[in-house]
Amino acid sequence: MEPTEEPQVARTIELNDGSRMPVLGLGTWKSSHLPRSSVQGAVEAAIAAGYRHIDTAYSYGNEADIGKALRSKMQQGIIRREDMFIVSKKMGDELFPKKDGKIQTSDIDYIDVWRGMEALQASGKVKSIGVSNFTILQLERLLALCRVPPAVNQVLHSYFNPYLVQTDMIEFCKSKNIVLTAYSPFGSPGRPAELFRGDTDPWKLLEDPVVADIAKKHRHSPAQVLLRYHVQQGVVVIPKSDKPHHILENTKIFEFSLTEEDMRALRGLDRGWKACTLDEIKSHPYYPFV
Repeated sequence: MEPTEEPQVARTIELNDGSRMPVLGLGTWKSSHLPRSSVQGAVEAAIAAGYRHIDTAYSYGNEADIGKALRSKMQQGIIRREDMFIVSKKMGDELFPKKDGKIQTSDIDYIDVWRGMEALQASGKVKSIGVSNFTILQLERLLALCRVPPAVNQVLHSYFNPYLVQTDMIEFCKSKNIVLTAYSPFGSPGRPAELFRGDTDPWKLLEDPVVADIAKKHRHSPAQVLLRYHVQQGVVVIPKSDKPHHILENTKIFEFSLTEEDMRALRGLDRGWKACTLDEIKSHPYYPFV
């Protein structure tokens, strides 16, 4: 039998606006619960390990600490600002504002918000603009009504993890030249207890026997297998960690490839499980977790 050529994965992917985005980034949502020194330390460790993509958000409360890490590494001559791809998200002053114990939703049309983001890009204040947690229907409406298409759709790993295989989203975004980014690619096992969804929650994804067997075969960790599963499909990943050894370990996903048999086995774990549903906002007309 002739050997089959292993699929190669580039370390960056070209966006529809011409910018290049590293396919591996450091997520920092969980880091917002850590001391500020730990957030800065995690970002500095990531840069030292070769990361050039950092993901944050206004609501995480850690943008200033990430800025300190960038400044430190620039002063050391490790990076230049133009070397880094920094992603942030604006979601209002409060992520989930409440009144009388109930989450308050906004009646602002996301189309109007997007036009404001188009203006920001035109002004040169941002290089690329994208969306998060958009469904195919929402993307279709955005594409139909706006001038600039989103470069990225950042979504919960539940769209792509082996427990919820949704090839329709991957195929749609590829057809529209929109890059997908998966956050919480390990099932978000570090979430607060109140966010777990019982027996149908994918938080034990790292412990799945199929994932473990594939990891053993390739002599890599289950985390590396799950990250490779994403990037081998052209999906950008932003795993979270504040531990330098895990941050470094996650960079090793370019040293091996999963076979088509491995990919089939992982897709075969499909159980329709989601890590996030936000049932409190299901009545919103643009509820994304359908």
